[in-house]
Amino acid sequence: MKSTLISEAKSTLPRHDDHPYRTGPWQPNMREYDVIEPVVNGVIPADLNGVYLRNTENPVHDSLGRYHPFDGDGMLHSLCFENGRCEYRNRFILTEGLAAENKAGGPLWAGLRERPEKSLRDGWGARTRLKDSSSTDVVVHGGIAATSFYQCGDIYEHDPRTLQPLGKASWTQDLTPGWGVSAHTKVDEATGEMLFFNYSTEAPYMHYGVVDRHRALVHYIPIALPGPRLPHDMAFTDHYAILNDLPLFWDADALSHGAYAVRFHRLPSRFAIVPRRGQPEDVVWFEARPGYVLHWINAYESGDEVILDGYRQDPARGVKTKGLPAGLAPFEILDINAIGAHAYRWRFNLKTGAVTEGPLEELLSEFGMINPRVAGKPYRYSWAMTTKPGWFLFDGLLRLDAQTGKRQHYKFPEGVFASESPMAPADNGIDEDDGYVLTFTTDMNSDSSQCLIFDAHDIEPGPIASIELPQRICVGTHAYWAGME
Repeated sequence: MKSTLISEAKSTLPRHDDHPYRTGPWQPNMREYDVIEPVVNGVIPADLNGVYLRNTENPVHDSLGRYHPFDGDGMLHSLCFENGRCEYRNRFILTEGLAAENKAGGPLWAGLRERPEKSLRDGWGARTRLKDSSSTDVVVHGGIAATSFYQCGDIYEHDPRTLQPLGKASWTQDLTPGWGVSAHTKVDEATGEMLFFNYSTEAPYMHYGVVDRHRALVHYIPIALPGPRLPHDMAFTDHYAILNDLPLFWDADALSHGAYAVRFHRLPSRFAIVPRRGQPEDVVWFEARPGYVLHWINAYESGDEVILDGYRQDPARGVKTKGLPAGLAPFEILDINAIGAHAYRWRFNLKTGAVTEGPLEELLSEFGMINPRVAGKPYRYSWAMTTKPGWFLFDGLLRLDAQTGKRQHYKFPEGVFASESPMAPADNGIDEDDGYVLTFTTDMNSDSSQCLIFDAHDIEPGPIASIELPQRICVGTHAYWAGME
């Protein structure tokens, strides 16, 4: 392995840190590397060409007060495949917040678990005075990697191969001042457009917009909600965008006293369906059973219906793990086993207004990925993650056939944890599942990390090849695949 150490951050985290989400598999990396010729075990498929990107919460400094795992600074990992070869790089996302804390030599902002006034400076986020770490998500749009923050912030742009920082996206200057953009922007490969939303504690509480293939803002409208909400994701079809108003959001009384306490309300789930270039008066609302969804799988049109698939949370299906370390108690909401997240389908009839809904399967999973070529279109397969009971750690890979309900499950060895695992279509693939599934792993047994390559048709035999990384990397969540074209 020919690796080059590019730089090493000066961390101010506690020397003997004991936070469960800054130690073990979540221990952050301070070193940035280039690896031009990593060691490959097996053979990289010749029809695997493109870039696999993953974003990660990777704190350099503590938060003021109690730390939440989503407070960590962003770090990108990039593995670029071309003609049977690959190159690896990792870089911090050089946000304004990280630069300011590096200069100050320590934390300046309180995190998600504290009240905003505890921060020493104004900041970002729908709940205000947070550090925008741009650590939640990453997509590639118009040939540029774009990172984002789940509480709304700036869009930071990078070269997807070299991870060279390119500054903030210029199109965000035309948005409502102070609102920013939520994570989970959606790229439609068929049109080259990127769809997005933002949200705030100020009316109208949500906006929706479209950025064209040239990375110019071409559409931006308000989506009026009854009050402040906590949407996390959106979906789209060929002709529509789908936004949501779900009953897990800030308690209004606590909010009036400056506290951001999240609770479940006895309200229906509401879904807004709007033409992709529609106006506020074109929004059609549907109501469904109460429930929360962190991530959607896909959506598409079928006759008069819009079909939406996602991971509905149902604590009644969940199983709480006993005997966990006391430090994990505040983070139970991150355990998909406890919250009962499972693949679920909603059908919205645009002609009659009827809604039908029900599970796609009974078992638990989340963080599903699809072949990006079928985003917004009828699809069949998704590749999702299972998690270690009690923890926010991915311990298995799942392939689900939405037509038949058949599932394949690959369980990683004990002590090995994976990342969100995008599907990379084969260059000349014909069928939807012609391609590969990629995941970065964190192996606590060997103190190492790899990128594993699975055959998307059949994941159960295990990886067909692996690529060794120069250090054990912190586990991470959202990832993206972009082909060479």
